[in-house]
Amino acid sequence: QVQLVQSGGGLVQPGGSLRLSCAASGSILSINAMGWYRQAPGKERELVATITSRGITNYANSVKGRFTISRDNAKNTVYLQMNSLKPEDTAVYYCNANIEESATQATWYWGQGTQVTVSS
Repeated sequence: QVQLVQSGGGLVQPGGSLRLSCAASGSILSINAMGWYRQAPGKERELVATITSRGITNYANSVKGRFTISRDNAKNTVYLQMNSLKPEDTAVYYCNANIEESATQATWYWGQGTQVTVSS
């Protein structure tokens, strides 16, 4: 059974920084793309950033230059470093990953979500 477990998040003042982590565990052959999404109250879930297995990254325009996604393949972990945080970054953040459990099966998994609140 594969699971993604998130850590990090919390309350931070505007202009501050936070780092989110998401570790995959279980029956994993390999991990393809990994990413972070967020959902603010009353809004749909939106993409924040993605990273391929080769380290190619993609960011939402709203976070470019402030957020950095990275991964440690040896630890099956993806990170999101968030700097210069703004109140509009307040949301529940979710990680996801496309995980190969066998040569013929790849499944998208989601983390449990973690609250990030940016407020003075």
